[in-house]
Amino acid sequence: CTSAMTGVVSVTANPLPVAWTVMGGGTLCAGTSGVSITLSGSDMNVSYALYNGTTATGTTLSGTGAILNFGLLTIPGEYSVQATDMLTGCTNNMNSTATVSVNPAPVQYAVTGGGNYCPGGAGVVVGLSGSQSGITYQLYRNGVATGATVSGTGGVVSFVAQTLGGNYTAIATDDVTGCNNTMTGAVTVGLHAAPVVHTVTGGGSYCAGGTGVSIALNGSSSGITYRLYNGATPVGSAIAGTGAAINFGMQSAAGTYSVLATNPTTGCTLPMNSSATVVVNALPAV
Repeated sequence: CTSAMTGVVSVTANPLPVAWTVMGGGTLCAGTSGVSITLSGSDMNVSYALYNGTTATGTTLSGTGAILNFGLLTIPGEYSVQATDMLTGCTNNMNSTATVSVNPAPVQYAVTGGGNYCPGGAGVVVGLSGSQSGITYQLYRNGVATGATVSGTGGVVSFVAQTLGGNYTAIATDDVTGCNNTMTGAVTVGLHAAPVVHTVTGGGSYCAGGTGVSIALNGSSSGITYRLYNGATPVGSAIAGTGAAINFGMQSAAGTYSVLATNPTTGCTLPMNSSATVVVNALPAV
């Protein structure tokens, strides 16, 4: 025996959100702004949630009927998107995934060296407290690259001696990935002031057995010492500058006399202008 039951029910199959394609991703250097992940399209009344692996990133966008951009991503992983129909609650995973990879930046080391040097000197060395193999280091002066690059050795590295005044920094670049990183700190290179140049005066001829002839300097500077030389041999003691002319006294040894000025604070030296010659005339034979 059969009997018809009372009433009817309807079953409606709601469509899943359209499966658009996840695009973008790529490789970035640590510390940079990241890479973009997008969805090739979207639908109104559908929300799109971004996942890194199985973990929701917290980024959910509402469909606009156009391409969606989830922004710049810096955390490595495989990203997917799940769509949810806001009217029916139906969900669907979007096609494909996008991978974000992060290359490490070169290790930061401290810029070392710098300082002041004397006029005419070779300059001062600027270097790094350490380095990595496979990394290239470029020195910068006031923000502009200067000199040749230096390859990392795994130890301290030095750039050539620097003679131009300024502020020196360094940037490291990975030879394989191209990732770079600014080294820590900066050093300054400067030039000490040279002693003021004065002129050696005096000298001349005198008769053997006499007291000699006077040699002087036509000026001097306070804080500077002056040393008289006969050829390469120092004569007497250094004399402190007074701001006026100074006299080295009577010189009886024949030769060519010069004066070297020294700044005791910086150690910088500078020859004074000109020289004075002392000639000893022989007495007539008895």
